[in-house]
Amino acid sequence: MKQVNVQVAVIGAGSAGLSAYRAAKQKTDSVVLIEGDAYGTTCARVGCMPSKLLIAAAEVAHNAAHTEPFGIVIDGQINIDGKKVMQRVRDERDRFVRLVVGAIDEIDPHDKLIGHVKFVTETQLQLDEHTTVNAQRVVIATGSRPTYPSAWSDLGDKLIVNDDVFDWQDLPSSVAVFGPGVIGLELGQALHRLGVEVLMFGMGGKVGPFTDSDIMAYAEKTFSDEFYLDADAKISNMQLNGELVEITYIDKQGKEKIKHVDYVLAATGRRPNVDNLGLDKIAIDVDDRGVPVADPHTMQTSIPSIFIAGDASNQVPLLHEAADQGKIAGSNAGIYPNIVAGLRRSSIAAVFTDPQLAMVGLSYQQVTEKLGGCGCFETGSVSFENQGRSRVILKNKGLLHLYGEQGTGRFLGAEIIGPEAEHLAHLLAWAHQNQMTISQMLAMPFYHPVIEEGVRTALRDLNAKLKLGSAMISECMECGPGC
Repeated sequence: MKQVNVQVAVIGAGSAGLSAYRAAKQKTDSVVLIEGDAYGTTCARVGCMPSKLLIAAAEVAHNAAHTEPFGIVIDGQINIDGKKVMQRVRDERDRFVRLVVGAIDEIDPHDKLIGHVKFVTETQLQLDEHTTVNAQRVVIATGSRPTYPSAWSDLGDKLIVNDDVFDWQDLPSSVAVFGPGVIGLELGQALHRLGVEVLMFGMGGKVGPFTDSDIMAYAEKTFSDEFYLDADAKISNMQLNGELVEITYIDKQGKEKIKHVDYVLAATGRRPNVDNLGLDKIAIDVDDRGVPVADPHTMQTSIPSIFIAGDASNQVPLLHEAADQGKIAGSNAGIYPNIVAGLRRSSIAAVFTDPQLAMVGLSYQQVTEKLGGCGCFETGSVSFENQGRSRVILKNKGLLHLYGEQGTGRFLGAEIIGPEAEHLAHLLAWAHQNQMTISQMLAMPFYHPVIEEGVRTALRDLNAKLKLGSAMISECMECGPGC
């Protein structure tokens, strides 16, 4: 049995793990990076990048089919070559993976270990049957994997997850998507626009990442107008029928329907990869999903020498968050026991549907939990349906809600469905991180005609409401901490 003695062991070579390794390496030369599977981040292999490639093809097809409102008529049929679409997705996906693997290849071979890890003690790791690693500090950065009800496994290879889509050689005829969240909406709409018949089913009425009921309702209607979406579906049976999957469900009109599809795409969430690490061998505090609880500012778990980062932490499953968490965890593992709080940026998330979805700062739910008890916040709103630039380019669907604090006038957060929401979200996130007030944001320059003018309209609406509610300031001050 090979023995390795090291100061810091990083488990997982994804976005968080690579960031943790590099940060730890700046503090100590004694670091190993352990990977159990193929190199290449979730983002590059099966996440951000291949999904955007599929979406890009879908946007081209959709735009080509919707030129008449501009007075542009395309004669002849628009043909979608599924094989070529998927070939480009795979080729470009593989290129992104090669770039990641190339960066890993530059790491000192002595710092890289291959094997599936289990904790033996807080400071001892077992890699399969070949290596024992004695590490003074450990960073868990094992990522996550798709999860779905175990009964669905009876569908065999007709049940797929987002990882499988990007290995397709051709586009199927039909797909049932379960889960109208970020992954489900992005892939479902893209497949629909590429000529695939899509049925999308959800539970509990939730659509996208939203917590604001008005924004969520707008999203549900928008996507339902384009393809079949039932956010609170009633499925009575799902089984194999020859080469197809037979789904029996009650439609939104209350009628029983039977539909046959080529595949069932499970976009029902992801599970942190911590269940096979042998955490039961160490006295570490975990949440109700079995995930180690960590301080979001230091990424330190209840065992001071163990840190966690990225999707494995069950905090914010986004690449930039994983990289930030990895940097914090790796740096603190390197300098332990003298750990420090790392830079945590304002929250920002985007969904690349059409219209796009975005969240910035505090969500409506978080604002309500913090300030709702005393009514110490207001909501500014704008519809993009009549917003100038949006109408010019016929991207005039969307609704933006901004949340501002009474008394201070500080910008708290936003939920958005609308055109170019990814860019609006960046502007708002910068404002949020700088703790700007609504008045300060209104003092910033705005060009004309641009979609960003919609943000200004919402800011003006919010500013007027904050002024009208200024009489509540004294009442807010009496509400106690949090106001």
